[in-house]
Amino acid sequence: MHYSLTLEGEELWLLAEKAIYWPARQCLLIADAHFGKASAYRSLGQPVPQGTTTDNLQRLDRLLSALPCAQVIFLGDFLHGPGSHASGTLSALRTWRERNHALNLTLIRGNHDKRAGDPPADLRIEVVAEPLLMGPFALQHEPDAHPSQHVLAGHVHPVYRLRGKGRQSLRLPCFQIGSKISLLPAFGAFTGGYSVEKSDDRRVFVIGDQDVWPVC
Repeated sequence: MHYSLTLEGEELWLLAEKAIYWPARQCLLIADAHFGKASAYRSLGQPVPQGTTTDNLQRLDRLLSALPCAQVIFLGDFLHGPGSHASGTLSALRTWRERNHALNLTLIRGNHDKRAGDPPADLRIEVVAEPLLMGPFALQHEPDAHPSQHVLAGHVHPVYRLRGKGRQSLRLPCFQIGSKISLLPAFGAFTGGYSVEKSDDRRVFVIGDQDVWPVC
C-alpha cells in the first residue's frame, strides 16, 4: 500500500516498503539500504541474524514487480562498511543485478559508502556526489538544506513513537515531510532509528501493518 501526496508540484508515493516512488519519472528512491550490515557485524564477532541482505533484496524485487520502474536511486549508504564486501553479500547483490540487468541504478554517496568503498564495478551502479538535482528536488544523503531545491534525504533513519495508554508506546519507521527538507526511512531491515516529531511545518507518515498513514 502507499500514500500519495503532492510535493513541489510532483506526485510522490510514500510506500509501506519504506521507499518513495516518483510516477512521472518511473523512479524508485531508497535511503539507507545498508546491505551487508549484518555480515559486517559478524566479521567483528557479533552474533547477529543472517539473511538480512536477501530479505532486503526480496522486498526490492516485490516493488519492481509491482511498479513500472526505469531507475532506482539510492540516497546513500548502499553498503554498510568494509565488512560488507563479504562474498555472500556480494554474491547476492550480483545475482539480483543479473535479474535486473536493464535497470538503471544510481548511488548518491553517503557517509557509510565513503568507509565501505564504492560498490564493485560489475554491479553497474553509477556513483555520484550529493546533491543530485532532479526536477524540483535535491536528492541527497545528508538532510542539509539546498538553496533552491526541496531536499529528499536519508541518513537519519526516522522513526515516530506512537503513545498509548499509560506507558504503552510503539516506535514505527516513518517519513517526515518538511517545508524544505523531507526524510525517508531506512530501507534496510537491520538499521535502528532516530525518533522525530511532527510540527506545524513537518508532517509525519508512519508505516505499519503494510500501510502508510499520516499522524494527526
